[in-house]
Amino acid sequence: MRLSLVRASVFVIILATAATASAQFGHPLKGTWSGDWGPNKEHIVLHLNWDGKQITGAINPGPNGVPLKTAMLDAATWNVHMEGEGKDKAGAAVRYVIDGKVDNIGAYQRVIVGTMTRGAQKGDFKVVRN
Repeated sequence: MRLSLVRASVFVIILATAATASAQFGHPLKGTWSGDWGPNKEHIVLHLNWDGKQITGAINPGPNGVPLKTAMLDAATWNVHMEGEGKDKAGAAVRYVIDGKVDNIGAYQRVIVGTMTRGAQKGDFKVVRN
């Protein structure tokens, strides 16, 4: 009888540990996010990282990606502010600004909703963590 009780206890402990481990996602912004922005619903990808001190990353990572110069999260309000500078097709500097709010905090697929400005263009912005 004792052996059955020990086995059942171990099984419950393993399940509880697995559930706790799956609920830990790290920093709320860390990961790859994808969605769209602007009136034409242009596709956008954010790759964000947390090094223990600051948020780093890129808008549309890759050869023409825009590295973030500033990325901030206000944990009290879940507001996000990001800025970066890239180049347009002619090689001129273009400033990017994203202001939004993180929603669906408790889920893995969190959402950032707000606005994005690219140069003189401004539009609605929504990305979901992949």
